[in-house]
Amino acid sequence: MFPWLWFWAPQVHFPWSGAVSQDIRPHTTWFSDLIPPGSGNARIEQQAFAVASYGRQLGLITELLIELAERGGPLSPEAQKSLERLCEIRAEIDVIKATEYGATAARLADEVRAVQARGGAEFEQLARRLRPMLGQDGA
Repeated sequence: MFPWLWFWAPQVHFPWSGAVSQDIRPHTTWFSDLIPPGSGNARIEQQAFAVASYGRQLGLITELLIELAERGGPLSPEAQKSLERLCEIRAEIDVIKATEYGATAARLADEVRAVQARGGAEFEQLARRLRPMLGQDGA
């Protein structure tokens, strides 16, 4: 083809063909990619997160806000709807937590039973390590 006629060359793309691009830049946001780099000081964000996670911070704010709203006087209809929605969100998160903690406890119990079934010194060591965590009666 003649180089000066390149703009007349047709480009046909069939399904599953055509230009393919892939982002191959390395992922260097080890802390969290929820905060864009230009939005704050990354070192401060990391240190604040070490003190309390975002979920814990929001949980504390939610608990305080709901208690203050329930103690206070009458709310506007919009504020009442927001309060109800916040209470619903908190209840949904509590269900998620209970489900996840229950699943974790079940997995842990299954793993302990598996070690117990194998028996031997490995189970005795595990039992010695777990008894102080479970209390004196082992329950």
